[in-house]
Amino acid sequence: MTSDDAPPHATAAGTTRLERQLAFIIEADRLKSVLRRTTLCDGSRRENSAEHSWHLALMAMVFGQDAPEGIDAARVVRMVLVHDLVEIDAGDTFAYDAAGNEGRELREQRAAARIFGLLPADQHAEFRALWDEFEAQSTPESRLAVALDRLQPLLNNDVSGGGSWREHGITRAQVLQRMAPIEQGLPAAWPSVLAIVERNCALGYIRPDVADSSR
Repeated sequence: MTSDDAPPHATAAGTTRLERQLAFIIEADRLKSVLRRTTLCDGSRRENSAEHSWHLALMAMVFGQDAPEGIDAARVVRMVLVHDLVEIDAGDTFAYDAAGNEGRELREQRAAARIFGLLPADQHAEFRALWDEFEAQSTPESRLAVALDRLQPLLNNDVSGGGSWREHGITRAQVLQRMAPIEQGLPAAWPSVLAIVERNCALGYIRPDVADSSR
């Protein structure tokens, strides 16, 4: 394969600081082509991962104002903006796909090394640290960021008539397990989460648990 035949993501990052930054910015555009299972709120189409990241950043601004004292809301914004960039290489893995999630961590680690490695060394370290922090859920900021990441598709599924829950036959237990980080990361929203889940169970959009088939 010649350099002219190489795909855009194979382009060298360059040597100057600006060249490396531009290469990263161009590469990040590919996130707009990564489709998620979640639809837009109007149900018209599936959202892409770049749209999802923007939505989380907006949520971080909204909810960050009411976050517990000491939480750096601006850091949460930065974290959610970079958290899904690895999907450029690794793709979006559906949360409820057990088989698809096998090997996901390794795929995303490799993607993080390549994609953040396009940046100058200082920004590489900064962006990678934000991504690692999100994955580890080791700080109040990362726990809030993960809570927002779980809340956003819940809201989209709720207002779009069940969305991916209906499409894939997801159960109440699966949804509650997936939403669990919200209880700690954004506790004020937890009662609303439970109400949304129960309402969608009653509507038949979320399947009853096996032990509760009478629902």
